[in-house]
This record gives sequence, structure tokens and C-alpha cells, in this order.
Amino acid sequence: MPSTRGRYHSRMATKHVSETPATALLKQRGVAYTEHPYDYVDHGGTTESARQLGLDEHAVVKTLVMQDEAGKPLIVLMHGDRKVSTKNLARQSGRKSIAPCEPEVASRHSGYLVGGTSPFGTKKRLPVFVERSVLALPRIWINGGRRGYLVGIDPAVLVDLLQAVPVDCALAD
Repeated sequence: MPSTRGRYHSRMATKHVSETPATALLKQRGVAYTEHPYDYVDHGGTTESARQLGLDEHAVVKTLVMQDEAGKPLIVLMHGDRKVSTKNLARQSGRKSIAPCEPEVASRHSGYLVGGTSPFGTKKRLPVFVERSVLALPRIWINGGRRGYLVGIDPAVLVDLLQAVPVDCALAD
């Protein structure tokens, strides 16, 4: 795959992104990241961000806010081109069931608007689960805390900073 590093730098130079709770936390913890703004499209998801930024959607990681049978929230980090098996996630996380949160509930738990949810800098500390194969990627792009804004990071940061628990719950999209 050809290097696109120069394109990111020129794009970063033309569009400044103000700090978010996510980037503030990354800076505070000394985590190296790159900024990748794009034009947010309602319901475009990772397909749209990957297309605009010229990325493999498999390396664009979506942040999903879900809840267990008791209504306790949790975050699942999944490849952009995969869906979550909530049944497998519940079994591997020791819960009876897991379901997606309604958008307003997800926003209340995370402090972010749906479509701009980052696992970093959430309003409350939430348990985080990550699809195991995400950790094997050399680099990932994940929401930076605002719609239309991804940050590129080393996937090890997910475990180091968030104590994300690796799981195997991906379904092909």
C-alpha cells in the first residue's frame, strides 16, 4: 500500500481541529497520535470516513456504547467493516445479555454525540472491550471525540490507557 503520510500532513495543515476531551487525555498521557479530519456525513459511519481519508475500513475502529442486562454501560471497539455478536460478547464478558444503547443514552454515558464517540475522555469511566484482531493491526484510526474527526494511534494504547479487554465477537459486516 503506498504511503499516504504526506497527504495527512497537508490535510492537517489546512484544517485545524480544536481539542476534545479525548485529545486532551491523549496529550496528558503522552500518547502520540495523528489528526485526520473529514467531512462528517449522517449515517456514513466508518465506510464514509475510510473512503474520504483513503484508509482501509478494517483499520478504522468504531466505538460502540452498549449496555448489559442491568442497564450498565460498556464500550466495544470493533473493526469498521465488522459487526458485534452481542451474544458472544455477553458470554465472554460474563454478562447475561448485551444490547446497543439508544443514542441519547449512549451520549449520556459517554459525554459524546453519537457519530463522534471516542473511547478516550468519556464522561464516566466505562469498561472497554476490544475485538482481539484490532490489537494485531500496525495502526488504527479511531474517533477523536467529534463528528468528522479520527485520530491515528498505535492499537496498544487501547490496552495501556483504557485497560481494554480483548474479546472475539466480530461478525462479518
